[in-house]
This record gives sequence, structure tokens and C-alpha cells, in this order.
Amino acid sequence: MPPKGPLPDIFVSGRPSGRSEGYRVLTPRTPHSRAGRAEEGFTEVELQDYQDEDAKTYRTQSQQQSQPLLSPNARVPGYRSRGDDESKTKGGLKRFLSNLPLLGGDHTARPIYIPTPMPLPTPSIVETRPPPDLLISYENYTSFPLTGDEYRHECAKLMSGFMHHGAYWDAPRMGTHDVVHHDDVTNYHLPEGQRTRVCTSTITYLLDGHVGLMADLALMAQAAAHAREQNRTFFVDDTHWNRGKWTEHFQPVEGRELGPEPGCLPPPPEELVACPRTARHWVISSRTALYHMGHSFSEEYEDPFMHNVQRWRPIYERAVKSFEEVIRPNAYTAALIRSARQELAELLSIPPPPVDGPGNNDVGSQHDETAARQMYIGAHIRKGDRVPDGFIFYPDKQIPLENYITGVRSTWDRLYGTTNVSASQPGSSGAQPDVSSGRPDHYPAPPITWLASDSPAAAREFVAAFSPATAMFSLEHNTNPALRALAPKHAYVQAEFDAENAEERVRLTRGMIVDFAMLSGMWAWPGEVLPGAVVCGMGSNVCRLAALGFGFDPAFGFDDDGDHTMGSINRERRRWVDVDVDGKIEPPWVAFEFH
Repeated sequence: MPPKGPLPDIFVSGRPSGRSEGYRVLTPRTPHSRAGRAEEGFTEVELQDYQDEDAKTYRTQSQQQSQPLLSPNARVPGYRSRGDDESKTKGGLKRFLSNLPLLGGDHTARPIYIPTPMPLPTPSIVETRPPPDLLISYENYTSFPLTGDEYRHECAKLMSGFMHHGAYWDAPRMGTHDVVHHDDVTNYHLPEGQRTRVCTSTITYLLDGHVGLMADLALMAQAAAHAREQNRTFFVDDTHWNRGKWTEHFQPVEGRELGPEPGCLPPPPEELVACPRTARHWVISSRTALYHMGHSFSEEYEDPFMHNVQRWRPIYERAVKSFEEVIRPNAYTAALIRSARQELAELLSIPPPPVDGPGNNDVGSQHDETAARQMYIGAHIRKGDRVPDGFIFYPDKQIPLENYITGVRSTWDRLYGTTNVSASQPGSSGAQPDVSSGRPDHYPAPPITWLASDSPAAAREFVAAFSPATAMFSLEHNTNPALRALAPKHAYVQAEFDAENAEERVRLTRGMIVDFAMLSGMWAWPGEVLPGAVVCGMGSNVCRLAALGFGFDPAFGFDDDGDHTMGSINRERRRWVDVDVDGKIEPPWVAFEFH
């Protein structure tokens, strides 16, 4: 049947004649499959949104076409594709959003450069094994470092029945006993200043908690001197210490004593050897000191040409240097010490030291201080479990409190008496400028004293022996709460110390360090007040070490023009006043003791 009307012009390509003003591009109805959408076309908006190669190719081809396949006004019935009547913009936006994960994947799939770290080199371990007859075996131990008693047992096995002949540091003729060493010699290519290798040769002081703080420090000072003189790196091991960590009270020794190999690592604890001292990594403690600091030590380090206490001068000087360079309080402890000195100066109306004076950037020894800053007497009363060195002179094996009271009064009168002349004049009796009121009923009445004692009862009895106007300073009576909290609550007994909780042990240790600084003048900043003398009992290690703060000659009264070759203490000029032995036993002073 013929059509009712004329058929519209259909051009396969090109534009319809006479209708170019209404021309618009139509989507051809040709099969086009993408992502499984067979027989669905793409609008121009969709193709631009996709921005993929197929769309670009399709768009390029459509732009090159001169005429549409269908006339714009043709309404031919038949198959209609889905979305013919939908808005192009709306459909394109929906498809864009639905395919957004694919677009994101396109961007994230772009290559990202991630630097790959260089693989660590394979460790290269070199084993050094002594001959079988010189090998020290720790096969029966499972925990390292050993305790002080275990190291002492090892020394006893090695040294029993054997006397070493020769110089102190001479290696035995048959060779040095030692353990097996495993050295990592790998070059890890670390930044400049970082090291991975163990020190070549070391000396370690083991804090084993067996003795008091000052007994340990006295021995440690000599061990640090050994390391300094023998060109060995010095370390402190606090694994078994019952007073906290070393750095809770003092500065790290690695930062103070760099040694011959700055930055090298401490040895593995299983490679420490207590005997002999010529081992590669020597460890010493209060329990093994008697094997190393006895007769052979005295032969090596005492002055053989002097007498009495003068023979100990080299050992004294070694200890002083260790306290000045290695054994230093940390920042918190140093602040407490300075606070105690500042309060004493303020209550005595002493001008503070200049804040920008020379040397204020470096904490220094008080040896160079003038006599004008030595304005009080230090007094230390030791009770508790301590037996005095001169116990044979005391029926109850306790130093009478009257000895301390008399010692403080007589020392004040000798050094600060108004009839004495300046200590700066040779041959004088060693007078100091007196900042007291000079009257027993007017504060600050003499003797101006810093009192340290482990026994609160003994301290109260001592204070009661003087007038109420006497200038008495101590931790217990300090205005700084942080210092008052450090005062002991009962007499010190070493065997009971471990029964205290850890916080209490740290507190008591910190208080002892502050008391020691005030008694000795050790670790003073330039211009701070200092003690003019210390009165104490030789049986206490606090008393022994307090002598280090005054310098050898002033401490024992040798700072005049007299001949002191025989080494007898000059009682008229001494700053270290012993009320225990008091010259009845020679030598009147020693640097340490054995346990």
C-alpha cells in the first residue's frame, strides 16, 4: 500500500538542502558497546565526561561528519533506545557519578615513587677466644651482668693461693684470663657521629647495692681514674643498684668522660670480667675492690718518698679529679644543692654571686674560691649501724656527741675568731671573715653550721646544745619544701635499706648528695658560699670524701710555709677535723674502705 504522504528526504551523509538553519547533530542508532551496554549510544556530554580514548575517537569522527544520518524533523516510528527523552545533562551527570570510582582508579593507578631502603648488610662477627687454659667460663650463669658476690666468687677461684708479682698493670707471664668476645665489625654506613662498635677496652664500675652511697663513690672515683690513666673507656652499670638509676642522681658518665673512643658502645654484660684487671672489659665493685686496691695499689699509687697522710696525696688528687670531671650531679640534683646554698647566703645577708661572672657557664670546683666565701662550718654526725674507726676508745662503740659539739665550737673560734688575723697572711692561724652576730642572743649567732645526720634524735640533741639564736642550717629546717622532703626520718642501717620502698631509697640518696655538697663545698658554682671546715668522724665514708672539697693542703693544714714532709696533720690550720680517731691511728685519712 502506497504511503499517504511524501517521504521526507533522508541523507546518509551531509546536510539536508534548505534546512541548514535548524540543523542539529543526532546520535546515530548504531550498535556501540562499552562496559557491557550493548546497543546503547553515548551523548556528546557523556563522551566528554569520560575523556577516554574511545570517546575521543568517536567525537573526532562525529565532528568530521558533514551531514547527519537522519533528518532532524523526521519522526519515524520504530525502535526507541532507552533515555531518548532524558535530559542530556542529567543523564551525563548520573553516569559520571556512577563511574566516579573508575575515574578515581584511573588516577590512583598512576605510578607513585616510594624509595626503597637500602638493605642492612649482613653482620660480620669476629670471635676472639682465649686459649683453653686462660678461658673464663660463665656457663653456670644465666643472667648478666653477674652480681657483686658472683664476681667476687669468680675472683676467688682465679686468685686463690696466687700472688701476682710485678707492676700493678703488668699482664701475667702466662697470659691474661678472659672470656670469649664476639665483635661486630660490620660497616653499617651510619650517619656521622653514630657508632655501632663496642669499645676496644673498658672499665665498668658495678653498683651492686651492697654498700652505702659514699662507699661506692669513693671506689668509683679510683676506677674512673684508672680508666683515664690507662686510656680505657669508663662506664657505670646500675643493673643491681638499690638506689634507682645512676642518671636519677648524676650525669651520665659517657657524657663527662669521653674516653679514647667517643661514642663507642659498652661491652655486652656477658663479656665483663672482674679478675684479672688486665682483661679487655674489666668490671669492679665494692665486693671485688679488695683484689685490686690493696697492697699492690698502694705500692703503685702512694708517694713512696713521703710519710703519713702525705703518702696519700696522689690518691687524693685522683679522687678529686674524678669528682670534678666524672661524678657530677644531674640538673635536678644540682638545682637542689644551689637552692640550699642560696638560702644560707640570703639568711646571712651575703650578696649573691654575679650572674654573668666568669665561669658561670661551667660548674667548677671550689678550690679557687677566696676565703671570703667560706662562711660556715659543716658538721656530720653518723649514727645507725656505723662503728667508728676508733671504737676501741669508746665503751659503747659510739662517738660521744660532745666530741662533735666541742669540735664545731673550737673550729669556729680557730677560724673565725675576732682575735685572729686574715688567713691570707702566711703563718697566720687561718682566720675567716666572721659574718655571725658575735652574740649568743642575736641571730645569726655563732657557730654558723650546716648540720647533716642520719639520726633525727642526734641532730635535735646537737642543736639543743647551742643557743636558740645560733644559725643552724639543715635539710630538715630548710624553707624549700623539696629540700625538707629529703631529710632522713630514722638512723641509717645498710642491712635494712632494701626494706624501704624504691621511692624512699631514691629520696634518701638524693638527700645524702645534697648534704655531701654542703659539707664539702664540692660542685660549687663560682661565688657561692662554702664551708670553712668540716667536723666529722673518720669512720664514715661521708667524712672521708668531705676532705676532697677543700684541697689537699688546706684540708690537712699544709697551706703555710712549714715543713710537712712527715705528713702529720697541722691541727692549727686544718679544715678537715676528725673527732673519731683524731690522730691516734695512722694514717689519719684514707680514701676508701673495703667490704
